[in-house]
Amino acid sequence: MPKYVIEREIPGAGKMSADDLMGASQKSCSVLNKLGSDIQWIHSYVTDDKLYCVYTAPSEALIEEHALESGFPANRISEVKALIDPTRAG
Repeated sequence: MPKYVIEREIPGAGKMSADDLMGASQKSCSVLNKLGSDIQWIHSYVTDDKLYCVYTAPSEALIEEHALESGFPANRISEVKALIDPTRAG
């Protein structure tokens, strides 16, 4: 299954409260449940003004559908081509 990194521009994201983050998570999961098991949210990184979300899905179109239905922007969707980490250093 392809893996994607979604860049979401959300001004002030890093200042969101724990309750705000929980609400965003609940909204995302609600839409994911409607879309079915083909799309899965792995995790997200919250920075000052962006979220970087990692998802698996059969297509970029399904990622875009989630963004539209959830109300969270998908400013850039990038398919992951490879994963590297320190264990690849030799």
